[in-house]
Amino acid sequence: MTGTVSSLTRRGFVGGSAALGLATAARAQAPAPVKVGLIVPLSGLYARPGAVMKMGAELGIADVNAAGGIKALGGARLELVALDCGDTVEKAKNAAQRMVAQETDLVAATGAYLSSFTLAVSEVTERAALPLLTLSYSDLLTDRGFRYIFQTAATAAAQSALGLPELMKLAESASGKRPKTVAIAMDNTGTSVATAKALKEKLFPQLGLQLVMDEVWTPPLSDATPLIQKVRSTRPDLFLFMPNAIADAKLGIEKMNEFGLGQGRVPTISFSITIAEPDMLQSVSPEVVQGIMTIVANWGVKGQEKLIADVKAKYGEPWATQNIVSTYGDMWLIKDALEKAGKADRAAVAEALRTGDFGPSRYYPGGRLQFDDKGRRIGAGVVIVQWQKGVPVAVFPDDLALAPPFWPKR
Repeated sequence: MTGTVSSLTRRGFVGGSAALGLATAARAQAPAPVKVGLIVPLSGLYARPGAVMKMGAELGIADVNAAGGIKALGGARLELVALDCGDTVEKAKNAAQRMVAQETDLVAATGAYLSSFTLAVSEVTERAALPLLTLSYSDLLTDRGFRYIFQTAATAAAQSALGLPELMKLAESASGKRPKTVAIAMDNTGTSVATAKALKEKLFPQLGLQLVMDEVWTPPLSDATPLIQKVRSTRPDLFLFMPNAIADAKLGIEKMNEFGLGQGRVPTISFSITIAEPDMLQSVSPEVVQGIMTIVANWGVKGQEKLIADVKAKYGEPWATQNIVSTYGDMWLIKDALEKAGKADRAAVAEALRTGDFGPSRYYPGGRLQFDDKGRRIGAGVVIVQWQKGVPVAVFPDDLALAPPFWPKR
């Protein structure tokens, strides 16, 4: 009996060793994962949008890997490295410095939410020659002669020029008269400043709009009463409300409703996704936000039903905001650049992004997956989103819209 057990044990050992050897060989042959950075606010005032951006990146990574990974690299899988850039410019800069010092094998990165954060982060990534994709809007990002920043969104100036004339047409068509006066209330973040500059210097004069109120605050907004009192006293045809913190957006909209200015009594337009975040409904009813519109760089639109469903199924998000859709698309764009580069090398990836034409845009509105000499995506468009029955839906452009727009009745 002892001999039989010993013989079986030896056979088991030999068989197990062979299996172990095959597994080891398979691991040795498997290509190393390719690391991609995500630098977004995961703590502080802007943690919610940062978390949503992380969701999009995770979904993108999962889908790229499920589709076979990077074929030019033997099916190498993408691996996400997420870093918290905090809620101030200084924290964002420090996080970027840690990223390039500690994660030396990153081939590209995406982030950093607010344009003011991205301006600081991109100074660091530029010195490190690390390609950085960004949804941030500020024109300054790609006006500095940098070679390693790639702006997937239309710039703030371009978004104003693309979106506001469409809203003017809609207002005139629905109400029978063209808006003549406009009020602005905005925070002093980089995106808002860049958007307001383009509006005041160019768009308002072109469209014949008279600016009757121009108010700025530093986030977080402590009291919206003085702002909304001025809206009530000036009674503009259009109110451009531009917060980038959800708490500020809620405070302003609640105060408008309290003063009897909500629900379309003063048509309210924004230029960021903040006012269309799911969190808005935690303290504001659907009736209060009904009809509010915002001009954004991206959104869940027609043709992206699977992504929208996946977001809801995996994370419980009721809709796909631009933060999810854009970082999801960034993962596919980085995959395209890696396929063209043929190696997991940041310099090669940057050159592929500079020179590549990856075809019509799939996960960003308008244009192509191609960048100009400044690093701006060619033909980048906008999406106009409107709150309708408790859901912010895409209403423009027509080919991407999930519902027709309407103009609130005053």
